[in-house]
Amino acid sequence: MVKFRRVQVLLILVVLTFLLLHFLPCSNNAHMEEKPSPVHILILSSWRSGSSFTGQLFSQHPSVFYLMEPAWHVWVKMYKNSAKVLHMAVRDLVRSVFLCDMSVFDAYMSSQKKKSDLFKWETSRALCSPPACDSFSRSDIITEGNCKTICGKYPFSKVEEACKTYSHIAIKEVRFFDLKVLYPLLTDPSLNLKIIHLVRDPRAVFRSRENTMADLKRDSNIVVGSQKTKGEMGPYNTMQVICKSHVEIYKAGSQAAPSFLKDRYLLVRYEDIVRDPLAMAAQMYRFAELYFTPELQNWIHNITHGKGHGAQAFDIGSRDALRVSQAWRKTLPFQKIEKVQNVCKDAMDLLGYRLVQSEEEQKNMSLDLLFAHNSS
Repeated sequence: MVKFRRVQVLLILVVLTFLLLHFLPCSNNAHMEEKPSPVHILILSSWRSGSSFTGQLFSQHPSVFYLMEPAWHVWVKMYKNSAKVLHMAVRDLVRSVFLCDMSVFDAYMSSQKKKSDLFKWETSRALCSPPACDSFSRSDIITEGNCKTICGKYPFSKVEEACKTYSHIAIKEVRFFDLKVLYPLLTDPSLNLKIIHLVRDPRAVFRSRENTMADLKRDSNIVVGSQKTKGEMGPYNTMQVICKSHVEIYKAGSQAAPSFLKDRYLLVRYEDIVRDPLAMAAQMYRFAELYFTPELQNWIHNITHGKGHGAQAFDIGSRDALRVSQAWRKTLPFQKIEKVQNVCKDAMDLLGYRLVQSEEEQKNMSLDLLFAHNSS
């Protein structure tokens, strides 16, 4: 009888051991699978390169929490420093946003801040829908105008609360000029960072910057120094720095990329986006591990095949995107084209933009010939 009871006890112990070894770990794994690590997407670009529109391709996705240029607050607060000096502060802010730690803004904003104090907050669909705003559904395509009118009254704490509910966190930023600055983020085990490097034809960028020169004055001063922004060569000095940065970022991201950048860097030309918006959006979504919904497909087609001219800075209303992207060919004098091509030649060669050799060629060159050397 005693021997039988011992056998029973041993059997019970064996069963309990089996349950502990097999069922409890499975339960833990199942719990982890329910809450996968967020995907972090950095849209890395420069001013007037189509980055606001590209940002909206992510902002309007129902799985994405998006912020447009949060480092604007760093540059406003510390405007007397150079872009290189500010790199670390910008990187730290971006990292905190990716981790949904919005206390990082305490150093740059009033303690009485509201959600509406965040730069261009209304461009974020996530800040215009629950839990950041109860007036729209998370699946809605939400315009800036409607959001700004209805959703501005919510407290700043809603920004962090909303961020923590999304599987993807995307930031559009124009204040990085060196990919190596981002290496600590790419090797950070708490982040799953993917970088979309958006570039645009420097001649188109230059023409667009001419239309928004006053808005970009402070940024230009930080990029090249106030003395170099003055005079006839001022705008070209700024373009030279921007173009050089794109070259260095591209080389670091693709030609001499470290192992931790494998499958985490994607170069995208704005001209390719406007020529085939659906195909390029699909490519970027696959890279970012996002599903391309039918609603987004319809919205992207409609917003890129309208009649608008895209005249206002940061305007993302419906427009004839392809025609607007090529407006510089008819409005930019050839003398200016030559100067831009001179300071940005390396970038144009590397990124696949063909030089225009004369006014006659400028007038008659087809769109396909402008991009005869595809780098994508």
